Formats: sequence, C-alpha cells, structure tokens
Amino acid sequence: MIIGYGITTALSVLFFVLYRILIKKREFWLSLLFVCIALVNVGYLMLSLAKSVEFAIFANDVAYLGSVFLSTCMLFTIIKLCGYKVTKAHVIIALSLGVVMFLIVATSGILPWYYKSVSIESIHGATVLKKDYGILHPVYLVYLVLYFLAMLTTIIHSIAKKRAAAQKFSVVMLGIVLINLFIWFIEKFGKWEFEFLSVSYIFSEILFVLLYWTMQDYIRKDKVQTTVIVEQKAPIIIVDSISREEKIKTILAALPEGATLTVRQMDVLEGIIDGKSRKEIAADLYLSENTVKMHTSSLYRLLGVTSRDELRAFFKK
Repeated sequence: MIIGYGITTALSVLFFVLYRILIKKREFWLSLLFVCIALVNVGYLMLSLAKSVEFAIFANDVAYLGSVFLSTCMLFTIIKLCGYKVTKAHVIIALSLGVVMFLIVATSGILPWYYKSVSIESIHGATVLKKDYGILHPVYLVYLVLYFLAMLTTIIHSIAKKRAAAQKFSVVMLGIVLINLFIWFIEKFGKWEFEFLSVSYIFSEILFVLLYWTMQDYIRKDKVQTTVIVEQKAPIIIVDSISREEKIKTILAALPEGATLTVRQMDVLEGIIDGKSRKEIAADLYLSENTVKMHTSSLYRLLGVTSRDELRAFFKK
C-alpha cells in the first residue's frame, strides 16, 4: 500500500506540472482541484507511514482537507466547462460548507462526533486507521452525495440545452463524475484497506488535462460571434467595403451546426480574407505551404466550397 500511495502521490504532482506546461489558458478551479488531489494523496501516504495514533489522525485530516474541497473545485470546474457562471454567492456558500465539514472531521481524537474512537493497525507493512464512526459521520456522506448530484445535474442540463462547448466534452465530464462515483460506492460498501479513490482521482486528472488540451485548440462558434463588432451597413454594399470582422462573422454563421474552427484554421481564414497568397500566409504563420494547403482544404470542406472565389461569394449574399 505504501508503494501504491507513493505512486499516486508522484503522479498527482506530475499531472499538475503537465497541466501547467501544456495548458495555455488555465482555469483557477481546475488548478485548485489538482492541488487538492495532491493533498489527498499526500495524506494517504502519510497515514500509511504513521507510527502513532496522533500522527495517523493528523494524516487523515490532511487527506480529508483535500477531499472536502476537491468536490467543490470539481463542481466549479464542471460548471464553467458547461458554459455556466460561478457567482460569488456560489463560492461563499460552497467554501463555508466545506469549512464546516472539515471542522467536523477535525474533531477526530478530540470529540466523539465524527469518530467515537480511533486506533491504528499494520497491514502488509502499512498503517491503517481503524475507526468507530460517530453520530456526525453520515454528514460527510450527505455532503458528497449532494456534490455528485450537483455535478450530474449540471452536465445533464448542459447536454439537454446544448450549452457545453461540444457534446463529446460533456460525455467526458460525465465519465469523470461517474468513475469517481462508482469507485466511491465500491469503497463505501466493500471491505478494502486501500483507498482506490486515490487512483480514480489520477484518472480524473488525466481526463481533465486531455480535455483542456483539446479544447484550447478550438474556438467556440457562439463565443467568437459575440465578440465581433458589426459595422453599420450602408444602403448599397460594396464587397471590398465589408469589414474583416463582418466577413469572419458571415463565414462562421455558415458553419454546420456544432462545427468549430481550430486556431490554425482561423489564422488561415484571416489570411484568405486579407487577400494573401498561400505563400504569404505560410510566411506569416511560420508554416510550410503544404500545411497551409491542408488547413485551407479542411476549411473549404467545412464550408462546402472549393475555391477562394466561392468563399468570397459568401460576402455577396
């Protein structure tokens, strides 16, 4: 078990570093989620190495500190991924509940509220905390269930309302929650000495890193359109007088439902709109002409055109 917790601790730190390196635009709550996961695994590792009841209780508190606020961070990360807003009221309420929950857990060894009694036992060379649950222990069960329900409700609602960046992203988020929920049920109703949630948290980190790494290469169609400045139209429209922003808006509006452009496709599109040749676009973007040709072809396929002339026809409609 000690080796297992050592591996999960190392991996939790590694994936946090990878997240900081790979993701350009970082999400605050996801960064905090990675910190909480590392804290949970450090607590489990400390507990497995404990030589006294006092240190074991302290290590257990460290793991709970991460677990309590991990749920908050994961919920807020999912809320933002689904296109909803995390308000100041949400933060205050969630953090207040988390503090109260942790203070209840922290009474272990002092008051018989969360644990009536605790002792330690060595199993395969690792220390395990043996607990006799107190009257307030079910509060944590309710706390977790409510968070799981909030996560599932948010994801399902976003899928129904098509508010997520893409349906496949919602499916990934749903998978993250269901995996953790499944492992939690196994631990809750099974007899396991190893905390398998430490492993499921690592899988969650992997999926979140992949999700954000994939999403950063996409521009949401609706998001781009809202930032476009629409100029006042004159009674007679001359093609060359149409602004670049208006042209981009027209093309994005012609995309199939749910379709997106990669950052590179957007760069190539802007070059085409500016009337640049393939060679000029390649020089501006530090790409080969073949790469520009590939992005241009994929862009044409999305729009259902075969040439620049057909693309310009969008502006004459």
